[in-house]
Formats: sequence, C-alpha cells, structure tokens
Amino acid sequence: MSCEKICAKALTALLGFCAAFGCCAVPAAAAPAVVVPAAVTAAIADPARPPEQVARDAERRPGEVLAFAGIRRGDRVADFMSGGGYFTRLFSALVGDEGRVYAFLPEEQLKNCAPAETAGTRTIAGNAHYHNVKVLKAPVNDFSAPEPLDLIWTSLDFHDLYDSFMGPANVPQVVGTLFKALKPGGVLVIVDHVAQPGSKVRDTESLHRIDPEVIIRTVTAAGFVLEAESNVLRNVADNHELAVFDPAIRGRTDQVVFKFRKPLRAAARPQPLS
Repeated sequence: MSCEKICAKALTALLGFCAAFGCCAVPAAAAPAVVVPAAVTAAIADPARPPEQVARDAERRPGEVLAFAGIRRGDRVADFMSGGGYFTRLFSALVGDEGRVYAFLPEEQLKNCAPAETAGTRTIAGNAHYHNVKVLKAPVNDFSAPEPLDLIWTSLDFHDLYDSFMGPANVPQVVGTLFKALKPGGVLVIVDHVAQPGSKVRDTESLHRIDPEVIIRTVTAAGFVLEAESNVLRNVADNHELAVFDPAIRGRTDQVVFKFRKPLRAAARPQPLS
C-alpha cells in the first residue's frame, strides 16, 4: 500500500473516531448555492417596481425563494392575500404575456385593516404594465380563481387566518379551496414567521408567528403532499419570543418556506372489508 493511501486511510479513521466521540470538530459540507434563473433576475430588475419594495429585497431574498417555487413563463399563479403586491409584481414579470396572475384580497382584510396594507395591490388594477394581473376580492373562506392554477403563493399571511380580524377564518375550509383551485400536480408555497415549537397557534395574533407543524398538519390534511422546504429565510438568532414588528427583529425573523404539491391523482380510499 502506498504512503498516500496509508495516510488517507489513517486520516479517515481518525476523523471518524473524532466525530463519534466528540473530541474534535469535523467541518460539515457547505450547502450548495441556489442558482437563480435569469428570468427571476430580470423580474427583480424590473424598473417599474416601487423603490420601497426594491429596498426590501435584501430581507425577502426574492431570487432564492422564487427559484425554489419554480414559477415558469405562461403559468397561472395566485398571490393569496397579496397585501402590498410585492410578489404580485414579480409574478407578473415571470409568467409573461402568456401567463396570468390573480392577486387575492380577502374582504375581511379590506374591511378590518388599514387601507395602506392593501394599497400596493389595489394600485396594480388598471396599470397597463401589469396587464396580466387581475385583482380578486371575496370572503376568505370562499377563495376561487377563474381558471385552474399552476401555483398558489402566500407569504407571511397564513398565520393571519387564525386571527380575529379575519373572522377568524375556517382554516381547513380555506386550505380546501386552495387545493380545489390548483391543477393536479399544482404547487402551494407558504412562507411564514416561525413561533416556538409546540406553541401551535398561540402566538398568531400577539406575535404574528405560527408553529410550522400546524402549517404542515393543516395543509397535508387537505390532501397536499409536503414536497420540499427551503432554509433560505431561516435565522437561528431569532428566539421566537418577539413580535415580528419589534425593531430588534423586524426584517430578520426566522421564516419557513414550504412547498406543497397537489397529487396528480386523488389518493385511493381504503375499501371496506366484505
């Protein structure tokens, strides 16, 4: 055996011993960098985007999260609870003339929240630059779209469904409408602020956070399959104890990014025993 092979073999054994007994640090492999498609980069660079929204790119990291979502030209996309229209504008550029974007504003939000929260979406209506965007309004429990969708997106709003200003919503019913609105094989992407493990929906109204396990359990109960999770917005320095608007953490909260998929075929139901 050559000296190189002997040394390599010895080093491998030493590293394995150290890792097993904790006597030395073994560096972990670096996570692969996210490749942001050119179409996403172009959408982010659109000069029509409001400057105040561009200023939020560093915290919202649209390149990475949109690359994770996988939106394509020609897609039919819904921005559920689109608020200021930050992502609606990006979706418009991504899907192009052949695509369509539906920005959904729940009637409960329009009635109970300050107009500034939804002004960004409302100003899109009638703007020729966003000719492929249609603003939809309805009770939150009755969401629907004019055509089957390829993707539904909701960012930092799922926790609001549990809050008093939204009714609160019948969350299983809402998720059921999202499932129905998607094409078979369609995708639901949920981004939200993380609450303490085991807190369930305790902090949705006070801290504007939600236990990620609640999202997973509720969405999969409607028939979705959890396909992937991105860690691009995770922040281990967030202790989950502060409200998301607290200056000490605002713009840097720990956030989950989940991708759920509607199965191509409905799951077979067990047949009763004869």
